[in-house]
Amino acid sequence: MAARNARIGLILFGIYLVIYGSFVLLNALAPQLMESTPFAGVNLAILFGFGLIIAAFVLSLLYGWLCSASESVAAEQATAQKETP
Repeated sequence: MAARNARIGLILFGIYLVIYGSFVLLNALAPQLMESTPFAGVNLAILFGFGLIIAAFVLSLLYGWLCSASESVAAEQATAQKETP
């Protein structure tokens, strides 16, 4: 179960790394794009930054949900093994 949780964590980390890497690359290679103001006078860099924060929060909730689901399945299996003679 710990290996499964670690694998889930690494996959979600990889997803976040791609999102964050695209933010860094856009800032380094296309700063004029990040200076654009697509919504309510707020530049794209700020919106992308808020998106990063929200993405981290959503991924952490997803990790917690996926890991708790695996723990409940493991607990059910352990209970079933104890009940069988």
